[in-house]
Amino acid sequence: MTTEMAGRFTFSDHTVFRKLIDEITALPAETQIFDLAGIEFIDSAGLGMLLLARDEGEKNRTTVVLRGAKGQVKRMLEVARFDTLFQMED
Repeated sequence: MTTEMAGRFTFSDHTVFRKLIDEITALPAETQIFDLAGIEFIDSAGLGMLLLARDEGEKNRTTVVLRGAKGQVKRMLEVARFDTLFQMED
């Protein structure tokens, strides 16, 4: 299953993202892909929400994949060493 994301991913998205995670975890899937190509900015809260998705995925034996990060988003993921926590795709 792939979820395409766009715009800014910040603390203000927490409620909507939490609902999305609840919907995703209700559906059985081996892999959940978050397509970040459309995300132009991510802050620490956005990173935390991705970690939340990973934790929920682990509970349901779902692999969370981050795809297409670029620019500031890619740099934030690199600095946070998300490559050690997630499967990353270009």
